Amino acid sequence: MRTLHHFWLSPFCRKIRIALREKNLDFQLQLEQVWQPSADFLRLNPAATVPVLVDENGTVVADSYAIAEYIEESYATPPLFGGDPQQRAETRRLVAWFDTKFHREVGEPLVREKAIKRFLRQGEPNSAPIRAGQQNIHYHLDYIAWLADRRTWLAGDDFSFADIAAGAHLSVVDYLGDVPWDQHEGARFWYQRIKSRPSMRPLLADHIPGLPPPAHYADLDF
Repeated sequence: MRTLHHFWLSPFCRKIRIALREKNLDFQLQLEQVWQPSADFLRLNPAATVPVLVDENGTVVADSYAIAEYIEESYATPPLFGGDPQQRAETRRLVAWFDTKFHREVGEPLVREKAIKRFLRQGEPNSAPIRAGQQNIHYHLDYIAWLADRRTWLAGDDFSFADIAAGAHLSVVDYLGDVPWDQHEGARFWYQRIKSRPSMRPLLADHIPGLPPPAHYADLDF
């Protein structure tokens, strides 16, 4: 059985979970506590980061970008990077936007302060990075709305890894209750389309012990 080593609140793992289901590929999840990696996991990825995919043929691929490219090249249908060079370039640009810029400015500080510190018993959250993340998200939601108003999907006419990456990162912040949907109708409408896809259902069913999601998290009509 194909196995994805993951952590609940990693948007990079969530991105691959969505993509595998969009490709109709069966897999099982293996939860990893990356702050205390097992010897078996270190043999798969000495960097001790998730996600790590172990394919049915035994191929081991680490890093979400490498996994995304691997499954796109290995399992061509449906294509998730676009049908022409321009859309593939735009898809990769937007994946980088969310994996780098959104994660640095919004997701990482919120997850670190509101979740990881709790798991590691590192004391009270620091309110300054939380406020910064909550402020920074408005710019990103405005950008999503701008793109969604001009295109069928974020990178163009077709659903792509750009939508998957954006949806994965937002789903983590939404799990923490920090997405101001009522102030960003355009982004909310786009995210409703993402949430309604069958590939999102397992993520919406996630319940982390000791850290339940807000009531609207799994609601398709939020």
